[in-house]
Amino acid sequence: MISRVADHCFWLGRYLERTENVARILAVTQNLALDAELSPTQCWLPVVIVAGQKAHFVETHGEDAAADGELVQRYMSLDEDNATSLRRSSSAARWNARSIREVVSLEVWETVNELHLWVNSEAAQEEFRSSRYAFYRRVRSLTQLCLGLARSTMLHDTPLDFIWLGVLLERVGQTARTLDVHHHALTNLPRPSADEAPQGGLERRHRVVETALWLSLLRACSGFEPFMKLNQGHVTEQAVAQFLLYEPRFPRSIRHCVHAAFARLCEIRPPDSATLPGGESLTRLHLLHQWVSDRATEPFEPLAVHAALTHVVDETATICDGIGRELLGYGPPDGGPSATSQ
Repeated sequence: MISRVADHCFWLGRYLERTENVARILAVTQNLALDAELSPTQCWLPVVIVAGQKAHFVETHGEDAAADGELVQRYMSLDEDNATSLRRSSSAARWNARSIREVVSLEVWETVNELHLWVNSEAAQEEFRSSRYAFYRRVRSLTQLCLGLARSTMLHDTPLDFIWLGVLLERVGQTARTLDVHHHALTNLPRPSADEAPQGGLERRHRVVETALWLSLLRACSGFEPFMKLNQGHVTEQAVAQFLLYEPRFPRSIRHCVHAAFARLCEIRPPDSATLPGGESLTRLHLLHQWVSDRATEPFEPLAVHAALTHVVDETATICDGIGRELLGYGPPDGGPSATSQ
């Protein structure tokens, strides 16, 4: 398969996963803003940070704009100047699918096109105004349908391997950033002092809010139900972090996604084929897989979570850039597009 087609397949998967992830986080945060006893900034600023758009958002709207939940939602949903908005990501997914129309199935193309047309329609604008939950659910349903159709209507060969490799690497980065931002915020919530809570009332209230925030984090990663089944409703910082990091059976955990991405890249570039390109990225992905698996057996250290997640994000970005150079036809870092942001 030529590198141009592989590039479009890879980015089709990444943009579909990015669209679904942003819609899910926005929906979860909207409910959190209504239920949790947090300031608007505490609720909405993490959404912008996870998307990697804090600098652009502050430059465009000002330092205190994150306190306006409506503004953040419109920025992350419909803003043409935001490279990670639902509108921009769904349009990019459609452009990549159209560029490889001969590769993707009719069902996949129709669904990607429907998503793009709907997000840019007056009907979507009206639903965004009248029923925010329905708007986010529609976006998630169409992206999930598209990913499911890709696996059920396309040949399971190299194009699908590149699509799913893009999905998995995007998912690793999104899960790591979401967990990192929220874990940092949750572990630094101010606790009431003994003078403020002589009867323990404020401390109990703090625990209730903290539990609600951990559950919100699980919902933001689509992990609420499987986590509750595994942990019988026992919600702690350690349990949530270990589940999202290391649970091998959960399809959005970092460990599962890294393992699955390594398996996909092995299908594209077999490890014993020394003459094929892609060896450095395969090696780095294998080392990341081993690193995550080894850490899963070590004692949990809350202070080490940030360092671990930073390593995952950085390594994933490096692997994506390596795939771009070795397999997708990109130039060197200073002479071509980056595989981390098309």
